[in-house]
Amino acid sequence: MSEDLGEWLSDSNEVLNLQLVRDPEDEELLQYEDKQAIEPFNPAFTYPIFGEHEKIFGYKGLDIQLKFASGSLRQYLSINYDAKLNSTATPSDEIEGTLYKFIPPDYTKSDLDFKRQVEKDAETFKPLGEKINSYIRKSQLSKGKGKAKSKAQVKGKGVSDGIEDLKEGDEGAVVFEMYKATWDTPGFREYHRRMQLFILLFIEGGSYVQEDEDSWEFITLYEKRKRPESEIYTYHFVGYVSVYPFWCYPDQVRLRLSQFVILPPYQHQGHGSKLYSTLFADMLSRKEVAELTVEDPAEAFEDLRDRNDLRFLIKQNILDDPMFQIGLSTCGDEKQRIQRIEWENTIKKKYKIAQRQFDRLLEMLLLRELNQLNEDKVKQYRLHVKARLFRFNYEMLSQMTPEERKEALAKTYESVVEDYERILEMTFH
Repeated sequence: MSEDLGEWLSDSNEVLNLQLVRDPEDEELLQYEDKQAIEPFNPAFTYPIFGEHEKIFGYKGLDIQLKFASGSLRQYLSINYDAKLNSTATPSDEIEGTLYKFIPPDYTKSDLDFKRQVEKDAETFKPLGEKINSYIRKSQLSKGKGKAKSKAQVKGKGVSDGIEDLKEGDEGAVVFEMYKATWDTPGFREYHRRMQLFILLFIEGGSYVQEDEDSWEFITLYEKRKRPESEIYTYHFVGYVSVYPFWCYPDQVRLRLSQFVILPPYQHQGHGSKLYSTLFADMLSRKEVAELTVEDPAEAFEDLRDRNDLRFLIKQNILDDPMFQIGLSTCGDEKQRIQRIEWENTIKKKYKIAQRQFDRLLEMLLLRELNQLNEDKVKQYRLHVKARLFRFNYEMLSQMTPEERKEALAKTYESVVEDYERILEMTFH
């Protein structure tokens, strides 16, 4: 492509601007850092829509605005540019036609119609489904006066500093609620068609779910605000998770977590952990569920899952269990080894954690308790982890020579332990 034509290329990740829009009366309730909830943000990925190179050809000064009513997620599309290339030999890309394939057809291009929709939302929109959990966070009412976020909050490490003692209706309290829905929930199928776009834009390799598969389950998360001196509560979309149940022999189901997204204005504030923990608690309460698995997790989600699973197991006091104190399954006599394996299977089944995830969690907790000055214990830990890695990668490793296998296992072990130390640091410090 010539240099001149290159000037007509735009980065689709940069020119597509997303925004959650509230009624002006509700915007006034936001203070300082809270205002990030209504600021424009960009997608992480656009290749599912605009192609693998994530480029749009034929425009200069391109600005694509895709706005969402913050509750109903009804959409407004505006495409603006300074210049458009008019050439039959190298025609400009069709932007609206491309987007039309991925968003519901009821979007508007009218500022007035969208404004009316946002105003209507404020008084009429309510989340769909059954409310299954809620929590409270402190609004950013002032700067530098003890009301700013704690470091733990900013880093997404959980609620602290008495925030959990806040009650709905307290000054500065912001409520977040979660709702469980299925295709049978009235109106949810249409609502899902508006929110599923976020999967393409923020999950690498994400794709739309098949609506003809009846068993999908969803949990949506909303920020809830009360207008002062009124009985009006407004709801603002934060994110959601989808799961699908598969049959598990003989008479249970295995829940597979498929999609998990928290929108950028709400990231790194602990909302993802709250959503995951709610899903986990719901899963534990269901007798028909054997375990929770995750479909091809992204690194950021895998970290979130690890942190929450580790904290959960510690809250169950497994570190105080005598069987955990025995140490590694490769240690001790044969009777202790068998007892240890039986204990692990009991804990794994009780808390419905998939085998590989449970193995990793125990290895991380063992590493956390490991006396690095005890060479025998360090060696036992290393052999224990390598044995698991060998089982997991048996097909590949079995094709190597003994020397190649030894080297590959050593490198993998070092990489695994380094990652465990990173996760433990994030979780407990």
